[in-house]
Amino acid sequence: MRKSKAVSAWSLVAASALVLSACSGGDSGSPDQNGSSTDIKAMALGKAQNGENFKLADTPGYEGTVTVGIDDGYSGYNNDTPDTNTSYNNYILTTVLSGSLVLDGNNKVLMNNDVLDSWTVTSKSPQVVEYKIKPNVKWSDGQAWDCDDFYLAWLSHSGKAKTADGKQAFLSASTTGYQLIDQATCKDDLTFETKYTEPYLDYKGLFGPPAMMPAHVLEAQTGIADITKLAPTGDGAELKKAGDFWTNGWKGFKADVMPASGPYKITAFDANQKAVTLEKNPSWIGGKGGPSKIVVKAMEDTKAMATALQNGEIDVAASTQPDATAAGTLKGLSAQGVTYGSASQLTFEHIDLNYKRMFKDKNLRKAFFEVVNRQEITDKLLKEVQADATPLNSVVFMPGEQGFKDLYGSKAGLGADAAAKTLTDAGWVKGGDGIFAKDGQRASFKISHNQNARRQQTVEIIISQAKAAGIEITDDQDANFLKGGRLAASDYDAALFGWSQQPFKAEAKSIYITRVDDSSQNYQGLSNSTIDSSFEAAVKATDEASQVENYQKADQAIADEYATLPLFQTPSMWAFKGIDRTYMQSYNGVLWNAGEWEQKK
Repeated sequence: MRKSKAVSAWSLVAASALVLSACSGGDSGSPDQNGSSTDIKAMALGKAQNGENFKLADTPGYEGTVTVGIDDGYSGYNNDTPDTNTSYNNYILTTVLSGSLVLDGNNKVLMNNDVLDSWTVTSKSPQVVEYKIKPNVKWSDGQAWDCDDFYLAWLSHSGKAKTADGKQAFLSASTTGYQLIDQATCKDDLTFETKYTEPYLDYKGLFGPPAMMPAHVLEAQTGIADITKLAPTGDGAELKKAGDFWTNGWKGFKADVMPASGPYKITAFDANQKAVTLEKNPSWIGGKGGPSKIVVKAMEDTKAMATALQNGEIDVAASTQPDATAAGTLKGLSAQGVTYGSASQLTFEHIDLNYKRMFKDKNLRKAFFEVVNRQEITDKLLKEVQADATPLNSVVFMPGEQGFKDLYGSKAGLGADAAAKTLTDAGWVKGGDGIFAKDGQRASFKISHNQNARRQQTVEIIISQAKAAGIEITDDQDANFLKGGRLAASDYDAALFGWSQQPFKAEAKSIYITRVDDSSQNYQGLSNSTIDSSFEAAVKATDEASQVENYQKADQAIADEYATLPLFQTPSMWAFKGIDRTYMQSYNGVLWNAGEWEQKK
């Protein structure tokens, strides 16, 4: 998945960006047990969760290794650059890096009370937020986790830091929210203050775990004496050094530059086996529970993941790629002590159409929407996983949220005849091969996606539907499509993937407003003044009613562009044995509270 991690009360970045979901606020609804005899919903809460605060419970812990299967592999310690920004990094880093907030299984936004004492709006005009950091919070290398790390998070995400030649110093996946902070100040080592140029209701979504890189490591690697003395408008050469390391120095895994600030640290990464080993962080000041070692393996075939749990090769199967066959297998393992769960995620599967290629033709975009029968896709591919799965009809709101409207039911799935008429009326002519063409361009294109069986099946269904309308589609499956740079480079005709988001709708802005630099996730080239102005107004709104109204305007304008076709809200499915309780958090996966897991008696 990508945060836009690709997975509001909606996979996938709360972080300042959405993450790409290899498969965006408020609560998206109650979890659905879907076949489990155990009270899965009760597992959505942390054991020591209290009101608006989260702390890891200090459980006994246990010796031994827990092996977890997820859909795709880890690629980077810094998950906030365009080429690393995926849910799968998030799933591992959620227990390695600390930040200001924690999301429980119900997507409730909680202050991380293991590392913070408070986050307080000390002034509303201008908006000023103060963060009080707990004393003695440390990185696993013994260095302090403190105000310097918050300052670096702001500097790297602000979009204001430029090199001497005027280029962005830090290539962050998104600047949403951070760019509204005019001043960031370390009042002392444990007090960080942010002052905003505009109101920002989603301020709690900033300074989450993915943003919080170790400032002391960057200083040591670049020779910068004190990152807090480096202003965004400061020395361009120094900013370039800082930005180059921040953007490129935290790929893969190198133990000496990638310490942990959470309950676990990465101790090994096997790129060939796509496996990450986590062991307890000796400097962690919070609860000491959880297994002594966790191995996270990438298992791209969800059916193989289910079989691995059945055979005892893994202890937790955690997939954001719902598969009917795998779901059936997992549900059938209760006699082996396996618990199965499924829940709607804050992630949605969709197809983006590239304006830089043939889909600059709006009539072709419209015809594509009309020919895709999303009900057939959900019926065939999701019902076994989640019985009430339906097509999604918004890209900003999830069903049940205030502001949700059906914007796609009248645009998509109208049938082959409707699509053919749209093309004919626009001057497209069907050739002897049965495929429409216009001005030498055939209505023939590829749908690109990562290596994923359900996505392949999705494309197969669409190929058949489109053929009847005189549209030719080819399946372009590339294991590295999301993390290899093709998506970010707009190297596709149509892209099938997921966005995963925390409960902050401001994050959606980055993927739909006109792209002006590499800090945007709008890879498809969409540009519409109504979308831009509506998102700007919504993000800066001072009251919820105005905020919702402007998000609705943006949602409607995106739909009217026929830019991105939402398919469905992606359900997660997971199963486990040998552990007392596990819940697949929509944005951060199953490891969000691994530090309080207990061995099942």
